[in-house]
Amino acid sequence: MRVFGLAGWSGSGKTTLMTLLLPAMIRRGIEVSTIKHAHHAFDVDKPGKDSYRHREAGAREVMVASERRWALMHELRTETEWSLDALIRQMTPVDLLLVEGFKHASHPKLEIYRAAVGKPLLAPDDDKIVAIASDAAVPGTTLPCLPLDDADAIASFIIAHCGIEAGDRGSAQR
Repeated sequence: MRVFGLAGWSGSGKTTLMTLLLPAMIRRGIEVSTIKHAHHAFDVDKPGKDSYRHREAGAREVMVASERRWALMHELRTETEWSLDALIRQMTPVDLLLVEGFKHASHPKLEIYRAAVGKPLLAPDDDKIVAIASDAAVPGTTLPCLPLDDADAIASFIIAHCGIEAGDRGSAQR
């Protein structure tokens, strides 16, 4: 399974780009899944729901299932946060696994950069960043720079970089 990430500072537009990339990949016949790194306080469950009550009562894992989808919640309790590699091993193989966040992990990444966010580029300190998508010119870099508002061009770049063809569930390339 090919793994490719979107990295950038908070507010740079990673999630917005991800929601545009997914349909662009699917239109090309690429089967895609995602992993998103979340803040430590996130929760998909809500107080008062049965599944929440199961977890609060001590269940290690709770699966919620319906005719349309299922979700598995795994409580870490005393464990440390899982690595990206451990999380990837939990995923069903697809053509491409897009990762949002995990900016310090060792997979190839596209940096999402907006000067207005006021943060420095990540690329100079991360040799896994293979290109930059920005809403403005990015001086001083030799990396390919893509227009942030052109999801089709970015999708094409990712597909070419990863060497993906539709239906190709090749071994991980990271």
